[in-house]
Amino acid sequence: MNEKQMVGEKAAEYIKDGMVVGLGTGSTAYYTIKKLGELVRNGLNITGIPTSEQTAKLAVEQGITLVDFKDVKQIDVAIDGADEFDTNLNLIKGGGGALLREKIIGNAASTFIVIADSSKGAEKLGAFPLPVEIVKFGSEMTSRKIAELGCEPILRLNGNRPFITDNGNYILDCDFKQIDSPDELELQLNMIPGVVENGLFVNMAKRLITIENGELVEKTR
Repeated sequence: MNEKQMVGEKAAEYIKDGMVVGLGTGSTAYYTIKKLGELVRNGLNITGIPTSEQTAKLAVEQGITLVDFKDVKQIDVAIDGADEFDTNLNLIKGGGGALLREKIIGNAASTFIVIADSSKGAEKLGAFPLPVEIVKFGSEMTSRKIAELGCEPILRLNGNRPFITDNGNYILDCDFKQIDSPDELELQLNMIPGVVENGLFVNMAKRLITIENGELVEKTR
């Protein structure tokens, strides 16, 4: 069993009968959804809210009932991966392009659980380029404004065309090298007109499940 499978399946243990579950996107969350599908087939009764069209498809294949935000009052637990996490459990997310929906669902959840393999940990964030979702209109100007904060924004491509999110927007991957104040940068980015959301998840994760020295480790905040 690889590390992603280990942490993904461990997170499924926090899901109880009757819960509304935020379902993450990516190669680690894949294992959580697969495990939840197995539990559903064995009698677990849950409903899910997916963070992407890709996740919705997988959840349906696994027999997990999906609902819309309009049909629920709260999300009990959201489980999602991370591209990088620091010692304070702040995150960079968005490598899969679903950062906006991931942040909406993570913020709406009573408990947000992050699952990540041992390669994703860092003292400070920034080794992984920060994804920033922006609207198409005026994207060149938005990119220049973001660059003034100390990075080189690169438009994400899908082949030789711009990558388009599930929300119809572009993503800029922004290399800040090292992010000393993620809470401050998050606010600065979201104040730029044209920025929809950024991949800094600050003070959101309540629990991190990861691997250290080959063993499962859980950290809480």
